[in-house]
Amino acid sequence: MAGDLNQALDVSATGMDAQTARLRVIAENIANQDTTGSSPGADAYRRKTVTFESAVDRAAGVETVKVKNIGVDGSDLPLRYDPANPAANAQGYVKLPNVNSFIEVMDMREAERSYSANLSVMQATRSMLNKTIDLLK
Repeated sequence: MAGDLNQALDVSATGMDAQTARLRVIAENIANQDTTGSSPGADAYRRKTVTFESAVDRAAGVETVKVKNIGVDGSDLPLRYDPANPAANAQGYVKLPNVNSFIEVMDMREAERSYSANLSVMQATRSMLNKTIDLLK
């Protein structure tokens, strides 16, 4: 029984780790939402994305989650007419980051909910372990 509870703790911990990585990428995206290139026609910051995958923990015999890839969003960079900007191309347009703060906030809330759910599982598991120890006293 204690082995199953330890496995539950391990699964929840990997879920929390994955959501922490996701939150770190979201924070980077939000921090760079106004970062343009530094030379004429240079690309702006490109939004990063996180992909998860299922991973088998053979020692514990359970499926966990892990970050498969931190990629780059290849969607078009929006343009803004700003001929005075040092990053403006010959036509006066500056490439802006493809970061949408609304999407980032929604992703952040989803990461927070998932993290909280995993934390709740850990708290319930810890409570069950404590009750088991109390019974054995």
